[in-house]
Amino acid sequence: MLKLILNRLVLAILTLVAVCTLVFGVTEALPGDVCTAFLGRNAQGVRLENCRTQRELDKPAIERFATWGYGVVTAGDLGRSLKRNKSINKMVGSRMRNTLLLATTAALIGIPLAILLGVLAALRRDRRTDVGISTGAIFAMTLPEFVTATLLIYVFAIQLHWFPAVTTVRHNAPLLDFLPNIVLPVITLTLVMSAHILRMVRSAMIDVMASDFVQMAQLKGVPYWRIVFRHALPNAMLPAINIIALTIAWLLGGVVIIEQVFNYPGIGTLMISAIYDRDLPLVQAIALVLAAIYVGANLLADLASLALNPRLRTARG
Repeated sequence: MLKLILNRLVLAILTLVAVCTLVFGVTEALPGDVCTAFLGRNAQGVRLENCRTQRELDKPAIERFATWGYGVVTAGDLGRSLKRNKSINKMVGSRMRNTLLLATTAALIGIPLAILLGVLAALRRDRRTDVGISTGAIFAMTLPEFVTATLLIYVFAIQLHWFPAVTTVRHNAPLLDFLPNIVLPVITLTLVMSAHILRMVRSAMIDVMASDFVQMAQLKGVPYWRIVFRHALPNAMLPAINIIALTIAWLLGGVVIIEQVFNYPGIGTLMISAIYDRDLPLVQAIALVLAAIYVGANLLADLASLALNPRLRTARG
């Protein structure tokens, strides 16, 4: 098992290096840079040269990438924003706090709800309950996030005036100030993430309930709900763990569209702004953070699968 963990860690490190290299290369290939974006029509002559010299953009791309990578590895320093001239660590930290508030709230609501509905749909297979839950899940999965968000804004913000349509709170405001503004984004995220987990739990639960050991437990007179929650559900959760881990990673790193629609000051909106400004160190830093979250979630999912399934642990060990 130790060998497997080490292999996963090495693969995770190589993945992060590959992501950073790819993001740097793609961003570097874009036309213009932070100076042309900042100066606009005045991006020419001595003014443009001075701007690039001050921000060390006159150095070779490989040298800039190596300097940035060395700072990350040796000191955990993500560098400074070329556009804002601020510490990227502080910028990413404040925005990540806001995204974590949004994602954590959605996960705490969506994951238990998805598991419960998935179990209910499996136990009521092919009945009205199952058809209703499965149909709702399909709609939630097929509708793009921005469509769901727009519909929620129209109903609850414009028609009913229950919640604000967009976030007007500053990114460094206290977390309590965000609470009225996260309701609609959380509902949107919950609908999308719950649908995927629900479908996986339903499918796995149907397979487990039809297995030999469940039928044997029923013949022995084990109470039905004890079979469901004590024996069947833990086994059904094994294939769902990876989906849940990927969903959590998506919540933390893939809420760009939701944050844009609701003008939410999270890591996604900061990423879009950094790309628009050609702020390469900031783009690179956010990509590294999001990739680390994604890789870490996958690693935790693998370890959880090994912990819950002794046979899998023995086979791999």
